[in-house]
Amino acid sequence: MSIDFSQLPHTPMYICELARLEKNLQLMQRVKNESGAKIILALKGFAMWSTFDVVGNYLQGCTASGLHEAKLAREKMDKEVHTYSPAFKDDEIEEIARISDDIVFNSPAQFHRYYARVKAINPTIKVSLRVNPEYSSSPVDLYNPCGLYSRLGTTLANFDESIVSKLDGLNFHALCEQNVDALEGVLEAFEAKFGAYIDGMHYVNFGGGHHITRVDYDVDRLIEVIQNFKARHNNITVYLEPGEAVGWQTGVLVASVLDIIDNGMKIAILDTSAEAHMPDTLAMPYRAMVRHSGEAGEKAHTYRFGGNTCLAGDIMGEYSFDEPLTIGDKIIFEDQIHYTFVKNTTFNGIKLPSLALLDPKGELTIVHEFGYEDYRNRLS
Repeated sequence: MSIDFSQLPHTPMYICELARLEKNLQLMQRVKNESGAKIILALKGFAMWSTFDVVGNYLQGCTASGLHEAKLAREKMDKEVHTYSPAFKDDEIEEIARISDDIVFNSPAQFHRYYARVKAINPTIKVSLRVNPEYSSSPVDLYNPCGLYSRLGTTLANFDESIVSKLDGLNFHALCEQNVDALEGVLEAFEAKFGAYIDGMHYVNFGGGHHITRVDYDVDRLIEVIQNFKARHNNITVYLEPGEAVGWQTGVLVASVLDIIDNGMKIAILDTSAEAHMPDTLAMPYRAMVRHSGEAGEKAHTYRFGGNTCLAGDIMGEYSFDEPLTIGDKIIFEDQIHYTFVKNTTFNGIKLPSLALLDPKGELTIVHEFGYEDYRNRLS
């Protein structure tokens, strides 16, 4: 769907295209229908709750990483709520138990500490344990939950057989933006280490990191892998919890050129920030694609893009264009709906980008605009 970005009332602005979102969800529905798996949304990767009426038509619910995400899942989608935390807190556990359908403990110690309390508050809540298969081909150590000395999940050496009879499920999470071959490697390690306990469970959660909606993802093979796992284990229920794959390629971040300076090369200062608005470009790191641009030197006019903060390293990268940029030009960063606004900060007091939806007819609706109060209210 085309849009005249020059007519936006202001920038920066994230724009989620609902048609693209629904296309992703339709692919996940196919995986659900053909594999028998259940799919829940990982809010850590995509939490644009103004779209949850659409998302809820396709997915079983949400997976949360603590109390606030669990509350959002219950309030805004109100389907299945699965809540995991590396360590739950005494003053939050009872509310989490009340609003969750499934609670995932990270260690046997957390299980022993809270199991009875959770069950007393919500006798129907399902309880599972996150395990660490100690195998991952994650491409970046920062996002490798099974890396050396990981705090995420229980290794076989630390597994406590005394809790098995009280568990409804096992969870693992070992992938990061990967194809199904990576899942197959993880499953082999998971079954080798924890296979003796699988058949007594009601379900196994394969976690997230499945890049299902990426163009080269082998969806047919994923369906086959899930079917085969279920067949090996008495038709056990399988969950997937993608986050990034839901928001993948569903929208953009639009910024404006505020100034252009020359300090050995042309530098365009934008009204956005890599540090505050596109954190994974620095943390992953990766170079965000910009519409109609090329690599540095590829086209006639090359610019370094810098954020409007005082951080020297607030740099998006170097991009080239056929025509010179001018102040006021709109810069369109592609694929900025997942793992972006969920991580945003108000560092330096910079304004958070507005959130907008583009419907299939091309109508743009700004669903939230941020201001000074958002900066002030998180301080003291």
